[in-house]
Amino acid sequence: MNLINEKLKLLTTEPGCYLMKNEDGKVIYVGKAKNLKRRVSSYFNREHTGKTKALVENIRDFEYIVTSTEVESLLLEINLIKKYSPKYNILLKDNKSYPYIEITDETYPRLIISRPRKIKGHKGKLFGPYPNAIAARRTVQLLNRIYPFRKCHTMNKKVCLYYHIGQCLGYCEKKVDKKIIKDMILEVTSFLKGNYDDVRRKIKDLMQKASDGLNFERAIEYKEMLEYIDKVLEKQKISLNDNITRDVINYYVKNGYISIQVFHLRDGRINMRDGEVFPLIDEVEDTLSYFAMSFYEQNEVPKEILVCDKFDHELLSEALKTKVLIPKKGIKKKLVDMASDNAKIVLDEKFELIVRDERRTFEANEALGKMLGIPHLKRIETFDNAHLFGTYTVSGMVVFTNGRPDKKEYRKYKINSCSKDDYHTMQEVIYRRYYRVLHDKLEKPDLIIVDGGIIQINAAKEILDSLYLDIPVIGLKKNDKHRTTALLTQDMEFEIDKTSDIFHLLTRIQDEVHRYTINYHKEIRSKGSLSSVLDNVPGIGSERKKMLLKKYKTITKLKSLTKEELRESLPEKVALDLYTFLKEFNK
Repeated sequence: MNLINEKLKLLTTEPGCYLMKNEDGKVIYVGKAKNLKRRVSSYFNREHTGKTKALVENIRDFEYIVTSTEVESLLLEINLIKKYSPKYNILLKDNKSYPYIEITDETYPRLIISRPRKIKGHKGKLFGPYPNAIAARRTVQLLNRIYPFRKCHTMNKKVCLYYHIGQCLGYCEKKVDKKIIKDMILEVTSFLKGNYDDVRRKIKDLMQKASDGLNFERAIEYKEMLEYIDKVLEKQKISLNDNITRDVINYYVKNGYISIQVFHLRDGRINMRDGEVFPLIDEVEDTLSYFAMSFYEQNEVPKEILVCDKFDHELLSEALKTKVLIPKKGIKKKLVDMASDNAKIVLDEKFELIVRDERRTFEANEALGKMLGIPHLKRIETFDNAHLFGTYTVSGMVVFTNGRPDKKEYRKYKINSCSKDDYHTMQEVIYRRYYRVLHDKLEKPDLIIVDGGIIQINAAKEILDSLYLDIPVIGLKKNDKHRTTALLTQDMEFEIDKTSDIFHLLTRIQDEVHRYTINYHKEIRSKGSLSSVLDNVPGIGSERKKMLLKKYKTITKLKSLTKEELRESLPEKVALDLYTFLKEFNK
């Protein structure tokens, strides 16, 4: 603490970023400040609660970087958090891939659901994003029934069923007037921008024709389409008379947690919303600035963002290079207030679940670290192996960060070694993983879990020692029902209370790595041909293999046979081995 007090005296009042470090010199928190001296000192000269208290208790040193402007410090903060992934910073969830409706940029366009990797520069005409994939698909189905766009992905040589039922103009065979296509695109564009009148008229005409032709079933379908437009689509319209792409952001704070809501307005409608709830560690204003910058690294920046007066709108406007406004009255102010109301509702409704989840994840992770003598446990990498009678051997690795699965870090391994026992399989996967970690300078885990006992622990430690890596390794001791009962290290065994959060965390990790590995194993097996399957059954040599291939041709056909049917072609023991192998193969 003396070191920190001395460094606090030397701090500047300029803007910049600060990096808090633990006793191992690891960066555990990054923040920005308008005034570095005032902000950094505030961690040590006042009482804190919750996650901020846990952070401060772990700070042993800090460093800082002075910037010329606040904008520079905001941009630097984002880059430093990306670089260090600090334990106590809130790392926002990856943006979900929301669907768009697209009119493709083709000679004969299609109307489809699209999830483009990049919005900017995309050739097709995009509408959305849509918060509800089901609603988006239903809208496309509705429009494709009314407008005869091309339906096939690649042009067929002859007209298909869609042409005969009037839902395609037969582009593959017929010459289609370009004006018809242009008019369809204009009408659908108008519809997707919120003008439903033309489509509503078309559906009414079709409903009347179906009714006049005594096709009442079809008439009811058109009636349901009208109801869908009125109930699902029309009610989303907001009376803003412009086509400006606009987001609305506001927040609500309670019991040390902050809830943030983002409304996306496109073509006068709120067509989706985003939101997050997380523990509040920093000042509200700094947290909101960080959230906005991080959010728009993953999302399209609109032409206008509406916020409340707690946001530093000038700073964000300069950093995001867009218009950030604080409305004082009118419908825009109502939208900002509505975002705050929704943030409050989300936090109030989910508070108990959020706190419980925090206990089951972050706090359980901390408790596991204390049990094992790992004071700053953040990243856990867990391995599991799967094989079928020594064949199709694979391994899976899952990663949990601060008690939560980090799926983008998961990895699959197809085992290459000739020895297919668990010991050598574990050695191969550990070597491949941590040689790569060293070679590519990837983040090292604080703990490795192997889904097995002392044999697999020893296998992993032998490889880690050869790579000069000092990473703790534990195994999971299981009972006859394959449920975890204790933790094992090379020297000790820890009994676990089955009602504890540690036990539930380990169970989730174990179930996740098993699920991930088994799914990969099934994927590999499904690619195996009948020929390669037969190579793995004792007693089936080249002649019997040729006979079975000629007689049955496919795995599916062979798997459908009973033991008695297999005995007709094979000796009893070979038939039984093949039958058992195929049943296991099918799991």
